[in-house]
Amino acid sequence: MWKRLIIVTLLVIIAAVAGIVRSHKGAGLSDFKDLVSHKATGQTRDEKRESYELAPGARVEVFNINGSVNIETSDSKTADIYIERVGPSAESLDRRRIDIQYDSSTLKIFGSQGSAGFWTRLFASNPTERVTLKLPRQIALLAKGINGPVVAGDVEGSLEVRGVNGRVQVGSANGSADLRGINGNVVLALKQLNLDAVSLSGINGNIELRLAAGVNGYLDVKGINGQLVAEGASVTIEKGKRGRYWAQIGSGGNSITAKGINGNIRLKIPVATPAATAEAETKTALVTLPKEQ
Repeated sequence: MWKRLIIVTLLVIIAAVAGIVRSHKGAGLSDFKDLVSHKATGQTRDEKRESYELAPGARVEVFNINGSVNIETSDSKTADIYIERVGPSAESLDRRRIDIQYDSSTLKIFGSQGSAGFWTRLFASNPTERVTLKLPRQIALLAKGINGPVVAGDVEGSLEVRGVNGRVQVGSANGSADLRGINGNVVLALKQLNLDAVSLSGINGNIELRLAAGVNGYLDVKGINGQLVAEGASVTIEKGKRGRYWAQIGSGGNSITAKGINGNIRLKIPVATPAATAEAETKTALVTLPKEQ
């Protein structure tokens, strides 16, 4: 009886394997042979170009990208999109795709699972993706889940960058800014510090903050494995215990917070002319914040 049961079980397993092979024969059996034998297929690429018109203040989201994201901004109303994907074979490109969702107030560009067959999903490598965008400055920008560097121009709305495995550089932010979960160096320019928060957290790399001339505010740093240094305009720095720093920028004002930083923070502030100082003070609502004990 046990012998009969073993034989029946083996027959069922053989039939199941044969069924899988037959089901993938048309779309992937020869590909499977190539994958198993590790044949060199060279580089394969594809590209996509799209263009859309965005309303002022539209939200742009770029996420789940296996590669770099480069964003150029200008005074235009048009979003120009160029996506390039490169892989060792056409089958690797089938593993993933880049989707675009659009209406006039929202643009989403994101990676998702492709339509590859079983063997391709199991053995083929993911393609490398490069996303290049030309966008209006008047947007709210979210970039997350990026396995590569993120470089952006000036952004006049809110800015969120999180979950990036690579360096991050932003030409300038004019509203709230939230950068967290970044494995790489960060360069962030700030035109002003308004009532919206500027927050930096969970960053494994050095941070360079470039403030416009005449900007006043505070920098509150908690849990930094590095140093806080400043160059340029008047900055008063006080060092506490256990990776704690406070800095008053100019006459003080709204706040930048930084916590969980594994690297140095450098403040770069040009010396303000009287005209720049007057302009910054009209844009910034000054609030005196007590130091946390």
